[in-house]
Amino acid sequence: MTNELSEPAIDLLCDLIRRRSITPDDAGCQALLASRLARLGFACETLQFNDVTNLWARRGDAAPVLCFAGHTDVVPPGDETQWSTDPFEPTFKDGLLYGRGSADMKSGLAAMIIAIEEFLGAHSEFAGSIALLITSDEEGRARDGTLKVIDALSARDEHIDWCVLGEPSSQNVLGDIVRIGRRGSLSGMLTVNGIQGHVAYPHLADNPIRRFAPVLAELHEIVWDDGNDYFPPTSFQVVDVRAGIGAPNVTPADLSARFNFRYSTEWTHESLQEKVHAVFDAHDIDYELNWHLSGEPFLTQPGKLINAVHQAVTELTGNAPELSTGGGTSDGRFISPAGVDVVELGPVNASIHKIDEHVKVDDVVALTGMYRRIMELMLL
Repeated sequence: MTNELSEPAIDLLCDLIRRRSITPDDAGCQALLASRLARLGFACETLQFNDVTNLWARRGDAAPVLCFAGHTDVVPPGDETQWSTDPFEPTFKDGLLYGRGSADMKSGLAAMIIAIEEFLGAHSEFAGSIALLITSDEEGRARDGTLKVIDALSARDEHIDWCVLGEPSSQNVLGDIVRIGRRGSLSGMLTVNGIQGHVAYPHLADNPIRRFAPVLAELHEIVWDDGNDYFPPTSFQVVDVRAGIGAPNVTPADLSARFNFRYSTEWTHESLQEKVHAVFDAHDIDYELNWHLSGEPFLTQPGKLINAVHQAVTELTGNAPELSTGGGTSDGRFISPAGVDVVELGPVNASIHKIDEHVKVDDVVALTGMYRRIMELMLL
């Protein structure tokens, strides 16, 4: 359906939605963005790692560097017959734009590009540099995307000072929440070993379920922390438990489980692991435990970037945003450790990853204004 408003950000967003960029396939999105950035004087570099396409674009060679970051990949649409419209054909209805990636996060990308075009059209001179870091690996394994780009930049001593991520951070209305950090994510993959046997002769077997039950209860009873001024309390969640061979009269030989911590800056992944192993080791249990760290917690302290984002949102909405570290993980976990101040500001997240994902048209236009205002406050 044609965009009757003819707003530049909406036109670009529609072009992006039409590209079926299911992770890790970029489907030509970055080439579209790079073509527009090149016309503005950006040096555009494609960084390919395995099947992941990344774009690093920069205008200027001086510090400080203000970087906009995001991803072109989207999650699969699922059963497309459940959608009201074709998920990859942008459709307007009642002030909303429907399509996979409309909120997460092609609207953020479109707003960034148009904001940069408008900013440079009004200001030929500014302090520092403007950059974009765009990946097609945020919704997938997240190993060949932003993480690898940051490593490549560090290897050639290229540094980002401030980063605005366009992730859908808003909760109820645009700009009500700005993410200034994220909790860490640590997963444990557990195997409890036992001896298979007949349920009528438990003394001849060793049931791993019985061994694991008190450990699991203790892990759930622990108050890991009370959070702090910036982070909510650390949470422990079991996401999978499997045992048994499908017969009602046989105790299993082993049990497998997976659990996850979303943790605050009260912990490191090393200290969490030590605590969990201490709990297991205090029980009579034969176990193997492997760990996967998705990212350490990160936090941007109050300063110029947070002040600029806060001011831009307040000016354009009339309301001051809440500064939060809630939600899941984001690519900010790869950018922040390089000494970068990171904030996340994007559209409302209520429909992300869902059937009939959508974004409010007016919000995309307003988000463009927020990004442009942030550049004015940071670079002029």
